[in-house]
Amino acid sequence: MNCKKLTTMVLAAMIGFGSAGMAPVSEAATRAELAQITVNQKGSDFKYWNEKSVPFQKLKSYVKDVTNPGSKNFIPVEDRIAVFDLDGTLVGETTPCYFEWMMYLERALNDKSFTPSPEDREYAEEVKQTIEEVGIPNPKPERTRNMPKDMDRREAISQESVFSGMTMPEYEQFVKNFMETKAEGMTNLKRGEAFYLPMVEVVSYLHANKFKIFIVSGTDRQALRVLTDGVLPVDKDNIIGTDIFYEASNQNGADGLDYLYKHDDEVVRGEFILKNVKMNKVVNIVREIGKQPVLAFGNSSGDSSMFNYTISNNKYKSLAFALLCDDLERELGCMEKADKMRESCEKYGWIPVSMRDDFKTIYGNNVTRAVK
Repeated sequence: MNCKKLTTMVLAAMIGFGSAGMAPVSEAATRAELAQITVNQKGSDFKYWNEKSVPFQKLKSYVKDVTNPGSKNFIPVEDRIAVFDLDGTLVGETTPCYFEWMMYLERALNDKSFTPSPEDREYAEEVKQTIEEVGIPNPKPERTRNMPKDMDRREAISQESVFSGMTMPEYEQFVKNFMETKAEGMTNLKRGEAFYLPMVEVVSYLHANKFKIFIVSGTDRQALRVLTDGVLPVDKDNIIGTDIFYEASNQNGADGLDYLYKHDDEVVRGEFILKNVKMNKVVNIVREIGKQPVLAFGNSSGDSSMFNYTISNNKYKSLAFALLCDDLERELGCMEKADKMRESCEKYGWIPVSMRDDFKTIYGNNVTRAVK
């Protein structure tokens, strides 16, 4: 997953909503409207996919086949497991970077009600600079560099640090506030509404066909629950994300085996445990689902292991779909990344989904790209 260049103008526009708030800016589908998107069991009422799309037809053919009791490929309801990545698969990820990374920067650098540690502030500045330098689309070669290999883990550690000590309601409110902020680089779009309409349809369609749907993402698990709640038909206990320790507000580091939760305690956020990307996604699927998925949807190398686990040595017919960020008009895409993913699809047997060619729309026709 890559991040769009964060320009000086965009940085100047970012303000601390923790104290002053940011005016709502949106003409996209509201969260309530997103929740109303439904597709019937037959898949005859899709609205946001091009009908001649090859991956679209493959998905419908697959579902029709595996839900037919008379088919040799029939999958019992209890084994219809579908897993979805979040950023770049269900929601936008280049505005200018992942939802939770931008929320981390907001907390560490812009929230006037919070003072980060010097270490967290320094690292947040490094993350911000990296987002600027790893710019897409069309970055200037002399100003770009590869994302450091350890940045996923280091950012997760610092991110959990700046939110450490928050109660569950406090953190959830922070997430909800951030969901109201503008998705940089796009017009008429808030972060909490930046769901891909065609993919919302896919989730609804699979739900109608009695697939059990899991979101398996590198995003913080609690943030995922807030972001998707009321929009997608996914139970909160079907959310698998990056994890942290939780403790009682009066526990003060005592071992959980020795501490008794008190009447005046609250559950508060603690330190980082595990970043849920790459092979860790497979580990968590095994640990938390206990069954091999039959469908997987993702968009990046962070999903590669999940893809291969889904389609390798599976007793059921199984497919993996990889979204290509190849739309440079309606989304902040990157052809270099899209081409690399297409090559991986050819190599490993995944099905490429072109956001440019297969989607009738992405966020709706009233949402446009602001950065040309």
